[in-house]
Parts: sequence; structure tokens; C-alpha cells
Amino acid sequence: MTTDPLPEPATHPVVMCFSGHDATAGAGLAADIETVMCLGGHPSPVVTSITVQDTVDVKSFSSVSPSLVVAQARAVLEDMKVDAIKIGMVGSVENVAAIHSILRDYPTLPVVLDPIVRAGGGALLADNELAEAMIELLLPLTTVLTPNSQEARVLAPEADTLDACAHQLLAYGCRNVLITGSHERTAQVINTLYGNDRVREQFTWERLAETYHGSGCTLASAIAALLAQGLDLITAVREAQGFTWTALRHGYRVGMGQLVPNRRLGIIPSRRGNH
Repeated sequence: MTTDPLPEPATHPVVMCFSGHDATAGAGLAADIETVMCLGGHPSPVVTSITVQDTVDVKSFSSVSPSLVVAQARAVLEDMKVDAIKIGMVGSVENVAAIHSILRDYPTLPVVLDPIVRAGGGALLADNELAEAMIELLLPLTTVLTPNSQEARVLAPEADTLDACAHQLLAYGCRNVLITGSHERTAQVINTLYGNDRVREQFTWERLAETYHGSGCTLASAIAALLAQGLDLITAVREAQGFTWTALRHGYRVGMGQLVPNRRLGIIPSRRGNH
């Protein structure tokens, strides 16, 4: 009797993604999964919440229990070698504490946090209590924080400039902050990476005319996927922006709201940022 040989261990780096389920597949875990796979990784999606949304806005959401969040994550962590963690929508203060308990046990893993406060359509997804919990429990364990300019101002309300916001966010304990400028009134989109109490790099991208459902999820997941492959921070941040910009440039309309990024074309870098 012969048996087939055991399969070789997976060579695709594993990225664990904590986020909400979006049935449009434009944002949330669907965006994370597609992004990580397009960049050669293996996604491990951990559901934190179930959303009711379309491409226009989030209608409502229900958080998964923190015990189930922990159970999902630990089952995978005890079975696979996870190479990076990406955090998106967390859903509740209790889930912040649950994710914090996971991160403490894996302090060497790079962590990319997309601090989602509002949906693209404007629906509130995190109140002040939840934002404070993220600041206290998640930011000190974060390798790269990826707020857009509006989220940066919410998390650092006393700061009077985006530079000041970044320095306040670094003071909370995260190692690096990438503030994206798509919401600013500039001719081009300027994204700025801060770390070590200074500007580490600035990236300029052509401003696209449309708005997109899941752009922030795509960027954060791309950074995590590239860090999981062992790229240095600045290279990972630069390449992730190139992937995201291309995916947005080729975005398509499937509903009555925002366009959905075409992440399958994001693997073809049609443009690099100037930095």
C-alpha cells in the first residue's frame, strides 16, 4: 500500500486580519483577503463584526463576542506561523481588549492598524470610548498606524496641524504613522510617513476623480502583506501605496455608491509615488 507524500509547508506568509464582514466585498475582510492574496500572502480573516452596508454607506453592524474573536485568532495562531497582523474595524471596546490580549502574546509580529472611525459614506463606526480604547490598548503595540487625515484629527483632537496629530499619535506609543491625504484639498494626494518623532518619508500621488469603497482597507492590508514578506518598512509602505493607487485607478462600479478597487490589477504597478 502506498500513500501520497505529505504536502510541503506553505511558503506564503500568513497575515491575520481582524475586521468586519462587508457583503459588498468592497471593504472589510473581503478587501483584506483579496489584497493579501494578490500580494502573494495567505490571509487569515478573523471576524470582529457583521455589517449591513452597500457601496453608499454602512446601515448597521453587530459586533462578534470578544470570546469568539479570541477563539478564532488563537485557533489559527496555534496551527500556523503568522507573519503579520492587520487590524481594521474592531466593533466594540471589548473586542479592542480581546485583540490586545492576542498582541501581547506575539510581541514580535508587525502590526498594521487602520483606525476606522467612520465608513466612507459617513456612518459612525467608533465612538469616543472606542477610540480611547484603541489609543490606550492598541496603539502602543502598533508598528504602522494608517489613519486618513480625518481619522488623525479625531484621534488627536487637540493638535492644530496634521504634523502635530502625527506627533501626538507617536506619543501614544505606535512606532510609525502614515497619514493619508486623500481628504485634503490639495492638487495631488500627499501621504506622509512619520516615525522617530520626525517625517521619515513623503509620497505624492495623482489625485483620482472618483471615491472608493475599501481604499483604506486595501492600503493597510497591503502594508501588512509586504511586511510579512520581510520588506523593510519604507519599501513596504511605498509598494503598498503603488498597489493601492493602481487598484483604485482601475476601480469599477458594481453598485450605486463608491467604486470598488480592482485589486486584481493592483499587482501591476502603473505608477510609483514620488518621495
